[in-house]
Amino acid sequence: MGLAVSFEDIEKARETLSDKVLRTPSITAPALGEALGVDLTLKLENLQRTGSFKARGAYVKLASLSEEERRRGVIAMSAGNHAQGVAYHATALGIRSTIVMPAATPFTKVEKTRNFGATVVQYGDTLAESREKVEELVTEHGYILIHPYDDPLIIAGQGTAGLELMQDVPDLDTLVVPIGGGGLISGIALAARHFNPNIEIIGVQTEQYPSMYQALRGEEPQFGGETLAEGIAVKVPGKLTMKICSELVSEIILVGETEIERAVNGCAEHQNLVAEGAGAAGIAAMLKEPDRFAGKRVGTVICGGNIDQRMLATVLLRGLTRHGRLARLRIDITDQPGTLARVAGIIGKSGANIVEVHHQRMFQDVPVKKAELEVLVETRNPDHVLEIVAELDAADLKTRVMSNMAMETAPL
Repeated sequence: MGLAVSFEDIEKARETLSDKVLRTPSITAPALGEALGVDLTLKLENLQRTGSFKARGAYVKLASLSEEERRRGVIAMSAGNHAQGVAYHATALGIRSTIVMPAATPFTKVEKTRNFGATVVQYGDTLAESREKVEELVTEHGYILIHPYDDPLIIAGQGTAGLELMQDVPDLDTLVVPIGGGGLISGIALAARHFNPNIEIIGVQTEQYPSMYQALRGEEPQFGGETLAEGIAVKVPGKLTMKICSELVSEIILVGETEIERAVNGCAEHQNLVAEGAGAAGIAAMLKEPDRFAGKRVGTVICGGNIDQRMLATVLLRGLTRHGRLARLRIDITDQPGTLARVAGIIGKSGANIVEVHHQRMFQDVPVKKAELEVLVETRNPDHVLEIVAELDAADLKTRVMSNMAMETAPL
């Protein structure tokens, strides 16, 4: 029995999508690639109008509906990116859309979905619980379900990203693609293997939600917990996508939150790209297993850029701390006039910038004639932090570094 989608289906989807989605650029990423030790190409699906690749499959599916189905309206369950793709194209096609999203979906994704014209219903803690609400609403109103990944038209639509990437960069050795339910990697794998039967396809999932990884090994599903890559936090992979992945995907790498966070930060710092956690998962895989990719021509899809602004700010600040460019120092001082000015003078003379100061006398185990200063300073690197500490210690101001710094050289 063959696969549910063929390369010809992807070509038809490309024709259907003509002028309906952006043909996103495939760019070389020399700074990021050098940091990772690979010849790197990025397919920038974060530049789509809806911020992710999901707009491709959503339009192909919606365009296939009959007039009677369009009158009934459509429904989807999504934590954000599929929601926006369905809402945007449904509104453009004059189709009513209802999107069921988990209660904890980031505000920015909820508001963007509403702004694209959908009715948003927030229900449950997970997509599995949202699915229960979808089934209830389908029974009540007769809506047409637009599945996020386990549908041949959806898979074909997502595969157009791989078709474009291979047309742009046909000599890639390896493709690294994030996996949630498997729609994107299935479509891309089908397209890529048409152009290059020997190209290696590697998937990426989070350690918290390794659904496809476990399913392909016949293991009992085990998942749960918070993840920065909520876009691929899928508990149950698709049946169609599972079959395609079993035949075309050579390996699935599981990445932790540290790698995902570093990948998001690396995209911003080295390439000036905003990527959500799921969107940067391919970079996270290269961080997790650098020897696996060293020296190869690697392509990956920055599959989404819909990250909450507060979360992005936190990731960037934590990156500065990790690289020793933002450090929190705790300094023991004598509680007398002029001491704070003395500390500020030493730090300023060293070339660092004081960002924040907290003066603690009352609530810790501090002698009555002493105090503690917590000072947040902007610095050049970890060595600069240690220089500041040494200068403060030399002035009888005992100082400890309270922030976590990577003292060894890290790629991102």
